[in-house]
Amino acid sequence: MKHYRLIVSGGGTGGHIYPALAIATVFKQQFINTEILFVGAKGKMEMEKVPKAGFEIKGIWISGFQRSITIKNLLFPLKVLVSLIHSYFIIKKFKPNLVVGTGGFASGPLLKMAQWLKLPTLIQEQNSYPGITNRILSKKADKICVAYEGMERYFPKIKIRNTGNPIRPEMLDQTITPSVAKLFFGLDTDKQTLVVIGGSLGARSINRLIANQIHFFKKHSLQVIWQCGTLYYEKYKDFAQEDVIIRPFIYEMEQLYAASDIIISRAGAGSLSELSCVGKPMLLIPSPNVTANHQFHNAQALVKKNAALMLEEKELDSKFQDVFSSLVIDNSIREKMQNQLKGLAKPNASQAVVNELIELV
Repeated sequence: MKHYRLIVSGGGTGGHIYPALAIATVFKQQFINTEILFVGAKGKMEMEKVPKAGFEIKGIWISGFQRSITIKNLLFPLKVLVSLIHSYFIIKKFKPNLVVGTGGFASGPLLKMAQWLKLPTLIQEQNSYPGITNRILSKKADKICVAYEGMERYFPKIKIRNTGNPIRPEMLDQTITPSVAKLFFGLDTDKQTLVVIGGSLGARSINRLIANQIHFFKKHSLQVIWQCGTLYYEKYKDFAQEDVIIRPFIYEMEQLYAASDIIISRAGAGSLSELSCVGKPMLLIPSPNVTANHQFHNAQALVKKNAALMLEEKELDSKFQDVFSSLVIDNSIREKMQNQLKGLAKPNASQAVVNELIELV
């Protein structure tokens, strides 16, 4: 049996970490003798999440370049140099025959060094609008796995493979019925459930919106599961009621998705890939505080396919109730969304990326 040694680099946010873990998990399941090493940025969330998933990780000293004028940027060239040197020693010691990057601070220097050392490299780009790091790395990468159409605008067309975004295996659990999931959260099995997801830390504008609209949701006979984020739980926990469940974070995402009838969410690429597989009607509120406004572009790609509705934060006060009401009341909109999402869903994306990796060896 072929013995693979795989380095996976990606992190900073769940949107980079979870695809990396999904790829590594499927690779390990298929090739039991594979040795896998993660490389992340010191002090970032991957240094905690990856070991919890059962994989070894090495941290390098790197962070992003700040777009605002700050003294931290003076250290950036030094960090790049140090992280390149550290990446060299990691690669030389581990001796990988495959290297994959899913984005995030650490993937830049690690993949660049792997390319200089003539190792096969694959980039997995989650977003419809790629960051500058992956655009630079794409010039020497062997393959680029993407989730959106039209990526030849940013990457060499000959290298692009439309695999979709790898998602966590537990997200594909279709055995949980809506009734069982609603009971899991202590909710009425006969009432429609709105699920609100603002990310692990939370989204200030979404939380403020939901707090202001509780009575509006009740008017539509909706019960609510509201993941407000760890930063905002103390502020909003007193809004909890019999039919309004508020949690700082929900680990049982398969239960959450199964319980949902309608979803309000940010538009991170990983979340949208999971939500496409879940196939529930949704309203997307992209974060404006991300690089190159990529969440807006991610959401717009679904809106153009009639697979989601979208409101920008600046539109929430004036348009939310009208747009959301149409989602609740108009069954044809919801049915069209669900049908479109089924067509866009790529539940086998992790396996597709693994197949592309194997071809490189």
